[in-house]
Amino acid sequence: MSIAKESCEACRADAPKVTHEEEQTLLKELTGWTIKERDGIRQLEQCFTFSNFADAMTFANGVGEEAERVGHHPALLVEWGKVTVTWWSHKIRGLHRNDFIMAARTSERYPT
Repeated sequence: MSIAKESCEACRADAPKVTHEEEQTLLKELTGWTIKERDGIRQLEQCFTFSNFADAMTFANGVGEEAERVGHHPALLVEWGKVTVTWWSHKIRGLHRNDFIMAARTSERYPT
């Protein structure tokens, strides 16, 4: 079963971050995603490219709709021809399994 099909569950402030080993295993299921660290917070990030701004906005809006549906929200940077999507769990200041689930769902929305 694809990780994108898993349930994204509400994350509590005391929820465990993924371990380094879990992080590496889950990252293998995602194409194009990298882990960045900002202010000591590990985050999943990918830049998606488009031929114009309208397509980039349509993609970003779709990601936003899914995020709102499950109550887990990324950082979205929309520019002409690209959207940078960054997932992390704010409550735990790091990566949770939910972030990998949502990254997989984000990738599924990208038109190939």
